[in-house]
Amino acid sequence: MPFSQRSAGPRNAPGWVGADASAVPEQNSGTRSRNLWAMLKRAGAALILGAGVGACAAAGSSWKEEVLLHDGQRLIVERTVERGGRREVGQHPPIRQQSLTFTIPGSQKKVAWTDPFAPDHGTASFLPMLLEAREGVAYLVAHPMGCLSYNKWGRPNPPYVVFKYQEMEWSRIALQELPLEFRSPNLIFSSPDDEAKKFGKNIVSAEEIRGLYATYRQPEYRSILREEIPNPGGERCIPMVSNGKGLWRAQAWFDGKPTLEACRDGCRNEGFDEKTCPCAKIFEGK
Repeated sequence: MPFSQRSAGPRNAPGWVGADASAVPEQNSGTRSRNLWAMLKRAGAALILGAGVGACAAAGSSWKEEVLLHDGQRLIVERTVERGGRREVGQHPPIRQQSLTFTIPGSQKKVAWTDPFAPDHGTASFLPMLLEAREGVAYLVAHPMGCLSYNKWGRPNPPYVVFKYQEMEWSRIALQELPLEFRSPNLIFSSPDDEAKKFGKNIVSAEEIRGLYATYRQPEYRSILREEIPNPGGERCIPMVSNGKGLWRAQAWFDGKPTLEACRDGCRNEGFDEKTCPCAKIFEGK
């Protein structure tokens, strides 16, 4: 998926860093000093703006991981992560899109799983945790990346989204359909590109990946749970609804409307269409 690009604008735009000081008309020394000082301030502002725009630039990396399967087999997974987008000053750009590529054991079938940029929450959607295979069928368990993604994918509890690769495509399945023997996470989980760089190797070993999971405190990260847990999305991750265009509203904002018509009016005012407006479901049976 191509990255969006922001135009720098015409060269004569206010604050353009390349402004030519020689173009300032002949003036007295006091006026020239004031103008030069004003130009320096504008250039400084432009440099700050440039730093902000640079924060949206994309940066990518790739590496390989050795994945230990439930039956003792090992396979090599090629991973890519591309970062970019809005961020706070001093923070790492978020993961914009990512992929995993591998060959299913016992076959010559090369498979790719991709997690593209999601415009409704401004990043990729997942943190992959576990990759498994059995009888020529591949499975992937991922944790929603951030509160908006968690809401988008239905606020699952435990907080996993499970995919199954069969008949040449990935499809989401219920956690209950994941074979019970698949319980040990085997992919680099949190900030995978950064962690891979720390090892400084062409292939991160299965033992090194296992060591990373040993440092996690939350049980839902150390193994694949099958029972519900308290606050699976985090205490601050409240239920939210999206209009599919980047706007999110708290579910309580809709629940608090006195009538179905008032709720629908709220949807129209906020840009929710018939498909994304939750009012019909909220007032069903009332």
